[in-house]
Amino acid sequence: MSDKLKIGSYTFNSRLIVGSGKYPDFQTTRDATLASGSEMITVAVRRINITNPNEENLLDYFKNTSVQMLPNSAGCTTAEEAITTFRLMREATGIDLIKLEVIGDTKKTLYPDVIETIKACEILSREGFTVMAYTNDDPIIAKRLEEAGAAAVMPLAAPIGSGLGIQNRYNVAFVRDAINVPVVVDAGVGCASDASIAMELGADAVLTNTAIAQAQNPILMAEAMKYGVIAGRMSYQAGRIAKRPYATASSPIDGQIQF
Repeated sequence: MSDKLKIGSYTFNSRLIVGSGKYPDFQTTRDATLASGSEMITVAVRRINITNPNEENLLDYFKNTSVQMLPNSAGCTTAEEAITTFRLMREATGIDLIKLEVIGDTKKTLYPDVIETIKACEILSREGFTVMAYTNDDPIIAKRLEEAGAAAVMPLAAPIGSGLGIQNRYNVAFVRDAINVPVVVDAGVGCASDASIAMELGADAVLTNTAIAQAQNPILMAEAMKYGVIAGRMSYQAGRIAKRPYATASSPIDGQIQF
């Protein structure tokens, strides 16, 4: 396939990124991830073990697969916390592709603190990290993150874990138009059609966790998400017809016998 997702120096065939939280166990996490076809799984390094070999380690479940860990800074509320987390993580694992999250409202919306996110992005990108930055769906902030060195910008579709789908389609399109780095729609996806819509709006990829992990059948939902992303990407590339206020005949009327 020539239509690959490129983030910094990294290249992926799949445009679906999955999460590792909310599963009953690591085996289900593995099975769902493989069913999704994703080559990236994001991991909250402050909550899920990928560094201590003496405890059950998520990395062990993905040995001999093409799935790459994408550490994230979930739980961090300041730039300093996020920077320190990633420095320690890289020292322990050697991983430099990261998902930057700095949360401003930890009780209700889990919305990001975009000021702290930009601050952390500037420092981490200078230190050689490939930063994928979680943010709100504001094209101005997206541009600031690109200028701060983000290799990808990840606007939310709706609050994390809400399953509400894309609440502002215009803003996703505005973010896509505002920046030149990949746009990864993150947070709020509830089902495969949400993922497809995100891709049809021009997103380069979709990240989803709760929609798969808490589905009645996580493995089947993971596979549905795979095809939703593929279909949405193909639809976007094909170019949809213009919307019209009235009907247009599917068959031409020129040359027909007139009565």
